[in-house]
Amino acid sequence: MTSTDPDPRELEILAAAQRAERHSPLGAPGVPDWAILAHIGVARRSAAARAVRERLSALFAAGALDRSTRHGREVWAVTARGRRRLQAARRRQGAPALPEAPQHSAWRNARTSAALEIERFRQRLHASVEEAARLLAADPPPHSDVWFQLAETLRRDARLVGSASHCLLEWSEPDDARADIDDRHEPDDAQLPRRRRERVRALRAGRRNVLLWQDPPR
Repeated sequence: MTSTDPDPRELEILAAAQRAERHSPLGAPGVPDWAILAHIGVARRSAAARAVRERLSALFAAGALDRSTRHGREVWAVTARGRRRLQAARRRQGAPALPEAPQHSAWRNARTSAALEIERFRQRLHASVEEAARLLAADPPPHSDVWFQLAETLRRDARLVGSASHCLLEWSEPDDARADIDDRHEPDDAQLPRRRRERVRALRAGRRNVLLWQDPPR
């Protein structure tokens, strides 16, 4: 590489910052350094991360990145000069290669987990429904506390099936051109009365969060 050749690592960091901004759920310019690190595939607490942060400062000094603060946190945004630098590099040699985007990785992992778990979740819900039928037929009937506890179990088991179904069958593969944000809207929502629509959208909260599939501590 001659002194006039673009630095591949700096181009990679610029491309990562640009993609991180494009995928930011805030929709505002500028992203924290940890978001840029995630798009490069570098652990936050590592020697490689420290090297990237040094390059961020160098890119800021060169006018390719802008640095500001948001809510007390330092954020970085690709400037017009940085975009021109990337465009020139892409014309010469193609876009800098980046690892899989975090939002695509989240989709892929959730889809894989759903495929592995959905049958178990269905069996679990089926067992809870059968328990409800058994209790309904019991004579004498169970104490009210039993029903309250079963209500919580049924709700959790049904939500597990719903969440896994969404991740496996309904969550479309993210488009790298924009942020993949679950706005909890569905095409048929407009046909629902307003209050019913709001209630349904509230129930969809967390439907893509596979961390919620873990059993709570007993």
